[in-house]
Amino acid sequence: MQRIAILSDIHGNMPALEAVLADISKRGIKRIICLGDLAGKGPNPIEAVDRIRDCCEIVIRGNWDELIGRQLTDKLPFTWHEDRLGAERLQYLANLPFSYDMEMSGKRIRLVHASPQSVYHRVQPWDSEERRLGMFDNTPETGKSEEDPKPEVVGYGDIHNVYVQHMERRMLFNVGSVGNALDMIQASYAIMEGTEGGSALEPFSIQLVRVPYDIELAVQHALKASVPEMEMYIRELRTGVYRGLQQ
Repeated sequence: MQRIAILSDIHGNMPALEAVLADISKRGIKRIICLGDLAGKGPNPIEAVDRIRDCCEIVIRGNWDELIGRQLTDKLPFTWHEDRLGAERLQYLANLPFSYDMEMSGKRIRLVHASPQSVYHRVQPWDSEERRLGMFDNTPETGKSEEDPKPEVVGYGDIHNVYVQHMERRMLFNVGSVGNALDMIQASYAIMEGTEGGSALEPFSIQLVRVPYDIELAVQHALKASVPEMEMYIRELRTGVYRGLQQ
């Protein structure tokens, strides 16, 4: 049986990232996959990008990675991070792959940041069943055609809400966010366990892990760096409530 840690949405929060990596190490897990959004929002984009590059065997592209790496907007919440990351890191983010497919315990598994349609196509656990089933579609972005077999398991990040659901004999799971959790005020990641490769059906599991970290240290980092939209970011860290829902 192999175990792979899957994490996402670091958002430049180093206290949260180091807490998660320490938990992964304590469990003896050697393999890590990241589902994107390394930078953005938080105060330490350089450290987050470099740490993820160093410890993850696979990193896929998130919406913040695309917007920052490809410099698609001139809005301050994005350009602040661009100015600090430098040309080489920006190129790294811009060129990250869209998705990653693998097999484990006889199941076809796909990992994306937001959906197989786009890094900006957001799917929530309470969305319609039709919309959630669309997470299993083959699209040009995934490099698969409609004739190819669909994945049986899909894991993603983006929404910062942790869950597992089963629909039509398929499994959909979200790993939540390391650095900007919006369901409770602890970092999150997933552990995927099974027998990698081959077509034989073997035991398979997804474990969702919550990790406490020093939120006030992350707040101090944000204050020191004077990140854009700092008050909203700090409220998200302390409350787990998305800024769009805050009064």
